[in-house]
Amino acid sequence: MKNKFVNIIRYLLMPGTNLFSRRRVTLKKYWLNGKRNVLDAGSGNGWFSYLAYKSGAIVTAVNISEDQITKAKEFYNKWLGIEEKKLNFITLNLYNLMEIEDKFDEIICYETLEHIKDDKLVCKYFWDLLNKNGVLHICCPYSEHERWINDRIDVDETGYHVRPGYTLNSYKELLEPIGFEIEEVEGMGNELMVKYHLLLQKLQKILGNIFIIPLSFLAFPLVWTDGNNLNYPYSIYIKAVKKNKI
Repeated sequence: MKNKFVNIIRYLLMPGTNLFSRRRVTLKKYWLNGKRNVLDAGSGNGWFSYLAYKSGAIVTAVNISEDQITKAKEFYNKWLGIEEKKLNFITLNLYNLMEIEDKFDEIICYETLEHIKDDKLVCKYFWDLLNKNGVLHICCPYSEHERWINDRIDVDETGYHVRPGYTLNSYKELLEPIGFEIEEVEGMGNELMVKYHLLLQKLQKILGNIFIIPLSFLAFPLVWTDGNNLNYPYSIYIKAVKKNKI
């Protein structure tokens, strides 16, 4: 009974109290819909994998964290009763993506590439795994935002950022030589939303998760009203399509 109650609360709070996790949910307007194969590369708590499944996709979700994969299987496959052949969570390092034998119509990669040194190699894997006219969705920190410029750089690739993030130009430099064409760009995070988000993170360390929940709910209108801020975003999203040959 206790586990059921915890899972109900977890479901209601998904994708969590992080404002930018909730803001990224709005990016599904750029996704394809209906029957298709989707790869969620860096699936986190699995919510975006679940949303892709709900939109009609068969989803393969990969994550380097075995603990997160175990929790995702317990929550989505066992508690929600979703068949693994329709929503499959796999523990896998993105450097080993080519171990996957399937091809995909769509790849989602949110808040992941900034943790990977050889992002060119991983994006080349994305290209190889996508079908013709397949779509790649990437969202990462905007490297010129003051929050990220002086952030800790993880030279050993232990989980922190190995680079501050990306700009539209650095996305182009990364993806266009492979053959991707960027079709959509969206900057996320107005000044008020960013300030509230950073305040919540500080309070979370002091008060804990439970006390942050009501404060996060109060901030949801900031998420819903956040527009496309390309001048000085906190994070920057791109939709790229596999059209050209290398």
